[in-house]
Amino acid sequence: MNQPLLDETMEQLAAPYAETAGRAVLETIRAYGVDTVFGIPGTHNLELYRPLADLGFRAVTNRHEQGAGYGADGWAQQTDLPGIVITTSGPGLQNAMSAIGTAFCESRPLIVLSPGVALGEEFRDVGTLHETKDASAMVAAIAEWSRRVTTAAEAVEAVHDAFDLFRTGRPRPVHIEIPLDVLESAADVAAEARAARPAPVPARADAAAVAEAATLLAGAQSPVIVAGGGSTRAALQVAALAERLGAPVLTTLNGKGVLDEHHPLSLGSNLRLAAAREVAERADVLVVLGSKLGEAELWAPSLEARGRVIRVDIAPAQIDKNLTATVGLLGDCAAVLDDLVAALGPADTASDRQAPDQTAARAAIAAEVRATEPATVDLAERIADAIPADAIVAGDSSQIVYLALASVLRRDRPHGLLYTPTYATLGYGLPAAIGARVAQGDRPVVAVLGDGALMFAVNEFATAVEQRLDLTVVCVDNGGYGEIRQNEVDRGIRPIGVELVQPDWAALATAFGATGRRVERFEDLGDAIREAIAAGGVQLVHVRQPG
Repeated sequence: MNQPLLDETMEQLAAPYAETAGRAVLETIRAYGVDTVFGIPGTHNLELYRPLADLGFRAVTNRHEQGAGYGADGWAQQTDLPGIVITTSGPGLQNAMSAIGTAFCESRPLIVLSPGVALGEEFRDVGTLHETKDASAMVAAIAEWSRRVTTAAEAVEAVHDAFDLFRTGRPRPVHIEIPLDVLESAADVAAEARAARPAPVPARADAAAVAEAATLLAGAQSPVIVAGGGSTRAALQVAALAERLGAPVLTTLNGKGVLDEHHPLSLGSNLRLAAAREVAERADVLVVLGSKLGEAELWAPSLEARGRVIRVDIAPAQIDKNLTATVGLLGDCAAVLDDLVAALGPADTASDRQAPDQTAARAAIAAEVRATEPATVDLAERIADAIPADAIVAGDSSQIVYLALASVLRRDRPHGLLYTPTYATLGYGLPAAIGARVAQGDRPVVAVLGDGALMFAVNEFATAVEQRLDLTVVCVDNGGYGEIRQNEVDRGIRPIGVELVQPDWAALATAFGATGRRVERFEDLGDAIREAIAAGGVQLVHVRQPG
C-alpha cells in the first residue's frame, strides 16, 4: 500500500464510529474487569472486534475455536473472571462446542459471543454464508443457557445475567447469539446500563442447618473433608475447618490445592484411588464441599460413606447427588464454612481433637499410585521435581497426567493444575496453558501432555509464539493412544488405530518459531525442563516414554 493511501486508511480507522450493539456488549464485559478475549475474527463478527483495542482488551487469536475456548478456560481459572470467546457464525461457533461442553462438565465460567442470522431470516434455508439451522438451540443443548437476543439492550442484559450466574450459582458456560443486523446497528443502551453491577452478598446456609452440622462435627471422632471444585474460592476457610477439626483433607482433581498439598492434613488430589476413598468412607462424619462425587472423579461407581454426611454446595441439585446428605448446607462455600467454624465455638472450649497421624494413609496411597504404572510414575516424578513450586501446570487427558503427575505433583493453591477430569478431552493442555500464561505473567507455566493429545492442538504453538509467551511444553511420547491400546488388548482386540505416525517433534516446534529439545537419555529430562523454563520463550521438551 502506498503512503498516501496508508495515511488515509489510518485516518479512517482513527475516526469515531457508531456505538453498535457489539461495542455495548464488550463495554459491559470490560466494566466487570475482563481485559482479554480469545477467538478468531470472521466475516460476521467484526463488530465484536472493532472496539477491542479502544476498550483496552488483549485479543488472543487462536488457530482453532476449540483452542480459543480452552485458552479462555485456562485464563478464567487464574483470574476468577469468566473467559470470553468470540466466534464467527456457523462453523466457527461449532468448532468451539467441545470447549463449551468441557466448561459445562467441569463447572467453568465462559461467555461465548457469536453473530447469528439477521432478524426475520431464521430457518429460511436459502444458502446464506455460514447458515445454521438453529445455532442457539445447538449450544443450549450443552451450555447452561444460550440466548438469541433481539436488541442491544437484551444483549447487554444477557451479559449482566451471565455475571450474576458466575457470582451466585454454579459457574457454567453461556452463549449470547447476536443477530447480524442487531450486532451492526447503533445501540440505544444508556451508559449506566453498561456499568458493572455490584456483587451480591454471598448466600449463607440456614442457621439451624449450620447448628446441626456443628453438633455432628463436635461429636465426631474421625471426621474427614472432601473438597471439590466448588470449594476453590474457600481455601482459607477449608484450612481453618480442617485445622479446627484435625480432619484430613482429600480433594478431587478439580479441587486440587484447595488445601496446600504440603500441609500435614492434606492427602492430596487422590480421591480416585481406593486407598484414599477408604479414608473418606470410614469417617464417622464426612464433609463434602462443592463436589457431586461423580464416577469420573472417583474412578468408582460411588463413594460408600459409613458415617454421617455433611454437604456444602451452591447448587440445590448437588446436595444429595450420588451421596445422600445427613445435613445439607446450601450456600457460598466460604460463607458457609465461616459460619460453621464459628458455630463450633472457641477452640479452647470445644471438643478439639488431635490431628490423626496420616503416615499409614499416605503410604497406602503412594503404593497404589506406583503399583499402577511404575515407569510412568518414575517419569512423572522427574518432571514434577523439575517444575518450579509456584508454576501453573496444564495437563491433558494423557496417561502421564492422570496415572501419575496428578498425584506426585503437589500444589499449594487452587488452579495450580489445569485439567478436565470429567470431560477428559484431548487437546486441552496446550491452549489452556496459553490462557494461563496470558493471565499470569509472573508465574511459570508448563504444559505436560502425551503425543496424542498434543497433536489435537499442535497448531496452538503458533498462538503461543505470536503472543510472545514464556511457555514450556513437555511432550511424553508413548507412540500413540496408549490407554486405548491397552483397552483393546484387555478385550482381546488386536491393536488397531492406536499406533500413530510421529513427527519430528523438536523440528516441528522449531518450524513454528519455538525451540524444540529432544531428550535422548531418561536421566537428562529434569535438566532439559529446567533449562527450557530458564531460557524463556516457547519451548518444547520431547521425551520418549521408556518401555
